[in-house]
Amino acid sequence: MNNFIKPSAELEIAIEASKAAAEVIKKYYQGNFQVEIKNDQTPVTEVDIQAEKIIKEIILNAFPDHGFYGEETNRENHDSDFLWLVDPIDGTKGFVRGYPFFSTQIALMHKSQIILGVSNAPIFEEIIFAELGKGSWIDNQRTKVSETSKIESSTISTGNLKSLALSEKWSNFGKIVSRIDRIRGYGDFYHYHLLATGKIDAVIESDVNILDIAALSIIISESGGVFTDLNGKKPDLNIKSTLAANPILHPEIKSHLDGHT
Repeated sequence: MNNFIKPSAELEIAIEASKAAAEVIKKYYQGNFQVEIKNDQTPVTEVDIQAEKIIKEIILNAFPDHGFYGEETNRENHDSDFLWLVDPIDGTKGFVRGYPFFSTQIALMHKSQIILGVSNAPIFEEIIFAELGKGSWIDNQRTKVSETSKIESSTISTGNLKSLALSEKWSNFGKIVSRIDRIRGYGDFYHYHLLATGKIDAVIESDVNILDIAALSIIISESGGVFTDLNGKKPDLNIKSTLAANPILHPEIKSHLDGHT
């Protein structure tokens, strides 16, 4: 079990909440449900709303003094030092179209530092969780990023790239693509799970928000990786992009994106 460390009460509740949400999600998957378009032109379903309600009830029943920031219900209890960050269905577009690349993301932030995260992919029946200083785990096995040391041997996955394509970094990104061994677009939770378990070497994407990546960021860092935005800044509530990689490749990819090599 790789010296598995007992989860904290907070992590146990996060795992419980993610599993409860998964039951709701699986019940509706590839079935009939109502879909609405939010002001930002992204879809929201009745399933998102039900799943977040269940997560919120479980978490706040256990920790009523904690803050809560959900994709569908926004932020509550601003004064708490603890803030739960929840996306009940990260990848709603995939869920609506009936393909399985979506997940439930739950993280806990304490005074601006993410201290635990759970990423539950219900159709894959795959849960990865992490806690600060205690590692990242899947099936009672500790996860670990790759040791690939050369860009020419690396596999990089991309997600959303719209803002990157409109930035001065786009041509620099093209130079990275010309050098790497493989580029793929696994997207959503999936490429972060692959990165955490050493199956790919880096993830690059723009157009994200903290609810998309909070849990995944601590999963990557506790797997030995480095997780920042494209400018090298650590995740915070305002994050908009992602550069995640093993610790050997991260600085080199960042340097390429900045146009220094």
